[in-house]
Amino acid sequence: MAERQANFDEMHAGDGSVRPAYTEYCHWHGQQDTAFLRRKHADCETNFRKTGITFNVYGEDEAEERLIPFDMVPRVITAAEWRRLTRGIEQRVSALNAFLYDLYHRQEIVRAGRLPMRLLRDNAAWLQQMVGFTPPGGVYTHIVGIDLVRTGPNDWYVLEDNARTPSGVSYMLENRETMMAMFPELFSQVPVEPVSNYPNRLAKSLAACAPAAAKGKPTVAVLTPGIYNSAYFEHSFLADQMGAELVEGSDLRVKDGRVQMRTTRGYEPVDVIYRRVDDEFLDPLTFNPSSLLGVPGIMDVYRAGGVTIANAPGTGICDDKAIYSFMPEIVEFYTGEKPLLPNVQTWRCSDKDSLKYVLDNLAEVVVKEVHGSGGYGMLIGPTASKNEIAVFRKKLLANPKNYIAQPTLSLSTCPIFTRQGLAPRHVDLRPFVLVSPDRIDITPGGLTRVALKKGSLVVNSSQGGGTKDTWVLKET
Repeated sequence: MAERQANFDEMHAGDGSVRPAYTEYCHWHGQQDTAFLRRKHADCETNFRKTGITFNVYGEDEAEERLIPFDMVPRVITAAEWRRLTRGIEQRVSALNAFLYDLYHRQEIVRAGRLPMRLLRDNAAWLQQMVGFTPPGGVYTHIVGIDLVRTGPNDWYVLEDNARTPSGVSYMLENRETMMAMFPELFSQVPVEPVSNYPNRLAKSLAACAPAAAKGKPTVAVLTPGIYNSAYFEHSFLADQMGAELVEGSDLRVKDGRVQMRTTRGYEPVDVIYRRVDDEFLDPLTFNPSSLLGVPGIMDVYRAGGVTIANAPGTGICDDKAIYSFMPEIVEFYTGEKPLLPNVQTWRCSDKDSLKYVLDNLAEVVVKEVHGSGGYGMLIGPTASKNEIAVFRKKLLANPKNYIAQPTLSLSTCPIFTRQGLAPRHVDLRPFVLVSPDRIDITPGGLTRVALKKGSLVVNSSQGGGTKDTWVLKET
């Protein structure tokens, strides 16, 4: 994979012609009045404000809540492209689940010398409390988000795995609802796969993972840290859309060997908890004793088979970027196949030779913390100042195992709407995957995140990025 190359424009070919995925959309767009499009752009922002689609930013002096920037030009993927992606995503998610089972049982991949033991021994995300325990249905990763980037017509790479508490699906759903409300005629002209049934599919998938103790229709609850969490909008949105209960730790208690929820009729058992609380805060009797966000004793009930926790505690180790660097070996070890979706080339700074290369090329690479997320704790060499590079050099030398590095990819671009017209911006894609004991269900499309600043490669909303509706065209 070349480290630097021309950006792949997903809408236009090199000769300026429109690529097949965008033919219908561009035909429609070319017929629209500019003033009409500007009004619609303003209407989209107004709609998001009225709906309350915001996220919280920690450590900022300005207002805690910010509007999620939305761009009304869709990102379009053909049916054939999506078929190839789904095969690779399904393979990877299957491998992740098998990997987690192995890590908490015989650790065959370590015994075979394919993964260093130190990646578990020195990793806070690997939980001793999960050793020897198999979750209901054998599912660890009930909801997975796989971050993909594109560099060419058929060149897709996995940038990150999100197997702990992947977020963003509510924005995927609201983006589609907004587009359908603003441009209903467009959807009559362009055949697009639906995404609105995701909450129903999520509810069914979670119910299918209910423990043996469940009687009748399983009761599902979404466990949130509360209104000050950055993703609270999503927690409440999904609970409402699924018809599930939205609860905080204080609403739950362990009673008669079950996790029970406070209701107007007294306490009633909960069968499946879609938790949006990190492992550390899940059970003060097992993890952080000062946590007020979790449920005392929930891990005992879980290990006794009295409740399903989605995603399973301990899945966060798959979000570790040092583990990510071994994913090609992990996929092959558990599936017997070469990865259909390759990783981005990655240098492990814990390795002496890799560290030397990274230090010698800091101005050309992207350096990330192995536990980092949200665009924080990273260095983008080509856009960094000399001082920023010097600071990161010291960090790498002080604690090299805390970092990995990757080449500065030429991410593909999709157009955004500006007052001057359409303008290309870099994008990534997070498809959402639901896993139950008998199937892997991939929602067609996912969340496209876009770097709204010209030339920026950082798509995270906390770093100034926005989102787009993602269209997967129906088979014709």
